[in-house]
Amino acid sequence: MALDKTWYTEEWAGQGSAISLKIAKKVHDEQSTYQRIEIFETETFGTLMTLDGLVMVTDRDNFVYHEMMTHPALFNHPNPKRVLIIGGGDCGTLREVLRHKGVELAEQVELDERVTRVAEMFFPELCEKNSDPRARLHFTDGIKWVADARPGSYDVIIVDSTDPVGPAAGLFSETFYKNCHRALRAHGIVVGQSESPLFHPDLIVSMHKAMRAAGFADTATLQFHQVTYPSGWWSCTMACKDAALDGFREQAAAGKDFATRYYNAAMHRAARALPEFLVQALR
Repeated sequence: MALDKTWYTEEWAGQGSAISLKIAKKVHDEQSTYQRIEIFETETFGTLMTLDGLVMVTDRDNFVYHEMMTHPALFNHPNPKRVLIIGGGDCGTLREVLRHKGVELAEQVELDERVTRVAEMFFPELCEKNSDPRARLHFTDGIKWVADARPGSYDVIIVDSTDPVGPAAGLFSETFYKNCHRALRAHGIVVGQSESPLFHPDLIVSMHKAMRAAGFADTATLQFHQVTYPSGWWSCTMACKDAALDGFREQAAAGKDFATRYYNAAMHRAARALPEFLVQALR
């Protein structure tokens, strides 16, 4: 059945599927230097941001992605103080990082400043930490930023990127991960969004291989539900510079002094369990 123009539909042509959200109205539309940014008010998912026609964030389910891109990595590091975020223009990941009181510096490097400025207008709750004195926002090329970083600059690097096409493709390369490895301190962790386990298992496998080839000692993929992303099933993949990823500070996670809506210690443990087809693919 064809849907009328009151529905926003993102087609996943290669998978023969799509997602549709009922739209109340479009409230913003602009072409930045890099991409088309649109904002819609939906009937059941709140405010929706799309970039070049692809869902980036909604009010209703963004907390899952932002929490899972942030807290597993920070609670797996023994003492994260300096954090770098590549991408993440909606600033939700930055907000989650700065919930950790031990973080002394959180630098966000987003290519398209307009994404952040539009998010400040339409997703103010995601941007509530932008004025935190520990936050530094830079609008430039994240790949070059990491390449130019001094050795041992960061404890955690979070790659909150768009899909691995166009300029973002370089954020999934062995060269990029080598630069991350160099920019991390001892016990440093890099984590990147790694798409859908169902639709994109080859990408997940390639990320593990590239991270290992770049010199990382251990890698792991975590899975979680993300209703408005392709297949509704999403993942992130992380790597530790020089040690096994077995340093989960479970007591700290269980006793965290900030509220979350998805992440907790049990979800952290559960997210490390993978379906058999992915276990086999990663062998």
